[in-house]
Amino acid sequence: MDLNNILSQLETANEEDIEKLLQQYNRENSGTFAFDQKEETLRSKLCQSVLTVLGRQVQPSCQKTCLETLRILSRDKRVLAPVATREGMLILGGMARLRAGEEEGGDSQKSSQEDSQSEEEERVVVEALKCLCNVVYNSPAAQQVSVDVQLAHGLCASLRVAHTWHHEVGLFSLRLLFLLSALRPDLRGVLRREWHAVRLLSEVLEHTLDVCWVGPYEAARPDPQAPPMPAEDNERAMEALKALFNLTLSYTGGEEDDHQFRLIAAILRHLLMLKTETEEKTEEAHSHAVNLLNNLPVSCLDVLIEVPIQGGQEKYGGKNMDAVQVLLDFMEKRIDKGSNYKEGLTPVLNLLTEGSRHHREIRRYIKAQVLPPLKDVKIRPEIGTTIRNKLVRLMTHVDMGVKQTAAEFLFVLCKESVDNLLKYTGYGNAAGLLVARGLLAGGRGETQYSEDEDSDTEEYKSAKPFINPITGHVEEPMPNPIEEMTEEQKEYEAQKLVNMFDKLSRQNVIRPMGVRPDGTLAPLEETLCDPPEDNSGSDSD
Repeated sequence: MDLNNILSQLETANEEDIEKLLQQYNRENSGTFAFDQKEETLRSKLCQSVLTVLGRQVQPSCQKTCLETLRILSRDKRVLAPVATREGMLILGGMARLRAGEEEGGDSQKSSQEDSQSEEEERVVVEALKCLCNVVYNSPAAQQVSVDVQLAHGLCASLRVAHTWHHEVGLFSLRLLFLLSALRPDLRGVLRREWHAVRLLSEVLEHTLDVCWVGPYEAARPDPQAPPMPAEDNERAMEALKALFNLTLSYTGGEEDDHQFRLIAAILRHLLMLKTETEEKTEEAHSHAVNLLNNLPVSCLDVLIEVPIQGGQEKYGGKNMDAVQVLLDFMEKRIDKGSNYKEGLTPVLNLLTEGSRHHREIRRYIKAQVLPPLKDVKIRPEIGTTIRNKLVRLMTHVDMGVKQTAAEFLFVLCKESVDNLLKYTGYGNAAGLLVARGLLAGGRGETQYSEDEDSDTEEYKSAKPFINPITGHVEEPMPNPIEEMTEEQKEYEAQKLVNMFDKLSRQNVIRPMGVRPDGTLAPLEETLCDPPEDNSGSDSD
């Protein structure tokens, strides 16, 4: 349709004709996401005309059609100036039933009114929320106006009656809150302190996931025979988790927040034990749970294992490791994908690392699964299909972040003992971590661990003298290349090698390095000049 024609007709048409006109435009452009730049001015005028119609008292069917048009137009960030105003955002906020500053009693009254609203009126609310999501996402000016008119306050007031929501109303309300908290970091503190958004979102999760509390921070176990979580519930839960992630990001909280954090950890444990309709959706849910768990204080992670178990597990202090096993399975799936390690794998590695560092039972359980006692040491540690093999391979990954995270995880499982780590990985795979930690000379990290000792298998003890410490496995005997050389030939080859290294060094192709007494790397000439530490006492001969 010609935009000039639409604009001219909108000025004089009645409500019924406006609806028909815009319905035709919507049908023709429902799948349009790339717009003609030459018509930017006309589309901007159409935004203004549609807002003018919405500002009148028109029927819900006409409101819905206008909002559908505005939603299509809001895909183009260059034409949003008329909408990104106080008047425009208040019109959309009113259509979405977001009224900031109203008392809870008013919300309850409004809730009962919304329960009785027609399906047409509900579609108006949904379309208005979709428009707000698009406009807020695409327009920094609209983000600022949203803060000025306290749109997030209206959303939090709406969260109090989340149990009355229809699916799409809830979905796009939560998505709008996620967008505001993501795009305006300055809003997060207000949402937490003044509008109690963390508590309200936790309650939304409880209701959506059908959590039934049977003890402090303990939810009733999901019935293994129960049907999977419905797709709509899963969608709303994901949006709530994303919003909670924003609100807890870089926020340590105080003593008064400890209860809320532990409650969230218990809800996330419940989520980890649920199944959705597809394996992909279950993995997505677990991914969001991992991200949020990373934001919680590490002291709260004990909630994941403080759940009664059948028969007891004395080996791990009677702690329930079901949730930890789910996290391990999730980690292995992400490794097996072989791509997007930085966003997909490092969060769960970080979570399991910190959980192992601060909770002895978690570390002992994960160590038993990932680094069981060595038996066969004839194969290099990075070769194979076990989870240990996969993690050791990551220690030499091209991405520095992935490499360091995988190495740190294994180091913590080894109680930050260099000797223990080398036993499982070999010196070559661990060199990067040891350089970064200044532990090339051996020793331990700074964290204090329990004194329980790992026992070696008889197979490992018998093979230990023959293990190559660099590769971490027993190598097949190799023929000696200089065995049949004369002494003169050996001397000639040695001098030739020295000359080659000298040439490469002088051309700055390589730089010979040495290890200082404190375990850090330094240029070889510096390490040769460092005086050795005198440990013999002052009365030595």
